[in-house]
Amino acid sequence: MKQFRTLIVCDSPHHGNTRKVADALAEEFPEITVMTINEARAASLKEYDLVGLASGIYYGSFSKPLLAYAETLPRGTAVFTLYTYGIKRDGYVNRLHEILRTRGCRIIGSYGCPGYDTFGPLKLVGGISKDHPNATDIRLAASFYEHLKK
Repeated sequence: MKQFRTLIVCDSPHHGNTRKVADALAEEFPEITVMTINEARAASLKEYDLVGLASGIYYGSFSKPLLAYAETLPRGTAVFTLYTYGIKRDGYVNRLHEILRTRGCRIIGSYGCPGYDTFGPLKLVGGISKDHPNATDIRLAASFYEHLKK
């Protein structure tokens, strides 16, 4: 019997917030492999049943490198999105989901949580969403992932 496998492709260059969540998921769920975009480009997606696309939010959207990677996904790929943000707003997933729908991918869910943010003027006040992602954020991400597998 084939074991269920998940790949999380993660771009988290600023504070590593999103990578922290992805790595915590991989630690809890042995079927998860976390890779950078460059590592994922060299991997065969045929080995995975589910692909997670993960990044921080930059200017209201996922990172540009992750959006570009999404443009390469094969039709029919089952995808979930994972992200961290400084300020909670609606619409962060819109551009990425548009790309995925155009590619013919199956979007099966999305999870976002706060992440420490010191971008631009936020640096002057010491940043926002300090101490995030925290244990609660990671526990909620794990519950989200468990639900996806059902």
